[in-house]
Amino acid sequence: MKKFWNFIQNEDTSETELLFNGPISEDTWWGDEVTPALFRDELAKVSGNLTVWLNSPGGDVFAASQIYSMLKSHKGKVTVKIDGIAASAASVVAMAGDETLIAPTALMMIHDPSTSAMGNKADMEKAIELLEEVKESIINAYETKSHLSRNKIAKLMSDETWLNAKKAHEMCFVDGILFAEKKKPFPSEEEKEPDENEKKENSLTAMTYSKSKNLSAFLSKVSASAESVTGTPIDQLEKRLALLKY
Repeated sequence: MKKFWNFIQNEDTSETELLFNGPISEDTWWGDEVTPALFRDELAKVSGNLTVWLNSPGGDVFAASQIYSMLKSHKGKVTVKIDGIAASAASVVAMAGDETLIAPTALMMIHDPSTSAMGNKADMEKAIELLEEVKESIINAYETKSHLSRNKIAKLMSDETWLNAKKAHEMCFVDGILFAEKKKPFPSEEEKEPDENEKKENSLTAMTYSKSKNLSAFLSKVSASAESVTGTPIDQLEKRLALLKY
């Protein structure tokens, strides 16, 4: 039996880290009583938070399912960091993180499960049914993490979708990108600082629609006109205008 994982102690943080490098179980866990139990026993010895470094092209779907469940059941916080590739079954393991992060240069890949089968027509039909159920079980993990619709996820899997870090983040398969600097985003069109012409236009618009300035200008014109024609006092005119609704 070849181990595809390794638990180590981080000297700087004193926390345990779990390294996945290479295929997740070159042999199936189906009917294997040793490998899953060994992984479970080693994980049980870990107390507190756990960081999982993931770099795997995938492997056995049953192994990925059990590892996913074991990590989700861990009492401490589980942080998955994809530093190379999380493809196929490895992407299921990535979904187990309370927080899942991906390196800017890393990749995710999701696709439909596959198997080999032999026998008669009935055997082939059973194999197809099994693959359909396995796909639905994988969608459960993706849906829980990303909150995408099941139809959307199913289509992505059927198309064998490769996701770079930004796409994986945009589609919520991961929660963030490793080493990303927190920069102020580019301002939207609404937030951009207006240029000088826009400022002048805005100033003119403000003056045009300023209630007090309009009233003052209007009173001045009407007052001058009224006094020259009828001699109406300005205070009487203001009282009349005060009755109007703006």
